[in-house]
Amino acid sequence: MSSILEREVTLTAEAAPHKKSTLLLVAAIVAFAVGIGSIIGGVFGAWYTWDQAARQNITTPEDAPIPNTPVRGPLSMWAQSDIITHHQLDRTGGLYYSEMPRLVPQLDENGQPVLDENGEQVMVPNEARASWLDATTLTTALNLGIISYALSAFAMAVGVTLTLVGYVFLRIRRRAVLL
Repeated sequence: MSSILEREVTLTAEAAPHKKSTLLLVAAIVAFAVGIGSIIGGVFGAWYTWDQAARQNITTPEDAPIPNTPVRGPLSMWAQSDIITHHQLDRTGGLYYSEMPRLVPQLDENGQPVLDENGEQVMVPNEARASWLDATTLTTALNLGIISYALSAFAMAVGVTLTLVGYVFLRIRRRAVLL
């Protein structure tokens, strides 16, 4: 009975390093695969964002924080978004969309309010407020490009980290097998 028990303990002790080395191998392969996939995804995301921006062929205006620059990367996207907002605030007297009335009095060619048959002002949609929709759409697209670059950089950093972790796991496994 004791010899069976001794043999079982010996087999378990001999199998333990094999299980540990297999687990380290699997963890290393997974870390490498996810790491490489993350790096590829990050590079693709950055390239795709750059390509889409380049197709629009936009250049920042002279009064932008980064003037006369093709809008391609996150800094030029920020500069373009900033100047769009600046120009829009100039057009609306410093008011944002939510601060403006939906309707304004209709004015005649002399700048006087138009009155209806009851003597009340005729109200029309506020064109200055409506122009915020275009500005907001443009700045949102540019800001999404900036976020895309940031997420791509994060994906690449995580990919490099996971690849290094996979390498460390392989080194640890190699030492465990040698012992």
